[in-house]
Amino acid sequence: MPRRSVLSVVLAALLVSLLVLSADGASIALGIYHSCALSFAVTNSTMKCWGYNGHGQLGDGTTTDRTTPAEVSGITTATSIALGSDHSCALLGDGTVMCWGRNDYGQLGDGTTTDRLTPVEVSSITTASSIALGGYHSCALLTGGTMKCWGWNYYGQLGDGTTTDRTTPVEVSGITNVTSIALGEYHSCALLTGGTMKCWGDNNHGQLGDGTTTDRTTPVEVSGISTPTSIALGRYHSCALLGDGTVMCWGRNDVGQLGDGTTTDRTTPAEVSGITTASSIARGRYHSCALLTDGKVLCWGNGYYGQLGDATTSYSTTPVEVSGITNVTSIALGGYHSCALLTGGTMKCLGDNNHGQLGDGTTTDHGTGDGTPVEVSGLILAFPLPPCTCCQARLKKLGLHVDEECRLF
Repeated sequence: MPRRSVLSVVLAALLVSLLVLSADGASIALGIYHSCALSFAVTNSTMKCWGYNGHGQLGDGTTTDRTTPAEVSGITTATSIALGSDHSCALLGDGTVMCWGRNDYGQLGDGTTTDRLTPVEVSSITTASSIALGGYHSCALLTGGTMKCWGWNYYGQLGDGTTTDRTTPVEVSGITNVTSIALGEYHSCALLTGGTMKCWGDNNHGQLGDGTTTDRTTPVEVSGISTPTSIALGRYHSCALLGDGTVMCWGRNDVGQLGDGTTTDRTTPAEVSGITTASSIARGRYHSCALLTDGKVLCWGNGYYGQLGDATTSYSTTPVEVSGITNVTSIALGGYHSCALLTGGTMKCLGDNNHGQLGDGTTTDHGTGDGTPVEVSGLILAFPLPPCTCCQARLKKLGLHVDEECRLF
């Protein structure tokens, strides 16, 4: 076979192998009763959602629940996704944000309180680098390190020093060096340059981590956290992954969601028992999970629907291993369900399935019995190739030529 033909076959095989899986955790997201996944092709992306759709949060133009994935209308250039209680948003490649679903508090950011069955653009956001959604509020991290939020603000979770709801984005007060963000149902947190973490909003159970139970309308520093690399928030609790692979949690702990072996609320961070090699973390309403460097998943907290994956419906105050999956690349938690992305691009879920949020074509809960997650039907996820302009010179040296869409010519 001529050299060019051999290299063409090799390149084609390489492109196919690359179009398999997102390992950065940005491809799946869960709401309270719905789930979504983002799949990438060479020049575009596709977003699919399933589960509860009473407010149009699946984005397919209807309010019909779906037990298998349905494509979101008009989303073709998304780079990441985030889900709230009953609304969904996508960050697009041009730095704008589109949202849809429930909008009674202005959480879609389009200047109205009208529910939307298909995506609408968030007002005045053009340089977003990441997004996060809470129960009824939404936030975007901008490329300059500032943060804007919109929606419900009863507890001050928008961080603008007020408790006034906002139907368009307002800037979070007093932070300009933000590196990552996360939202709980009624509170918000941000990681800052230098390794500090600040939170604001509802603090009834100490979830802001400042040693008090006082609500805050502007950011306050979390006590005793050093080297955090990522954060995740539940309904009333917060967690941080540290640089050494350990995890710290604080806030409500009535079903062991802090993972410290007790059911005692904590107003400052406490270490999760037995976790030393975590690579990422995720939080549900009342349960928590960590992905380990060996591809296993450990969970703790509320297990009523089998969402911990240990074949029981009991809660656990310390981490237990999810059964039946060992090759996990990313995880996401919903209200009462849990999902994992596996090597090869498949997605598996377990827990509450009353609205079809597990995506297996049924409304049957899974996770009890043998505890094994079920596969989301008809879903193979893929991840974005690097721009071909970055590799054209190298390919040319091999005697190959590709255009902007990575096609050989």
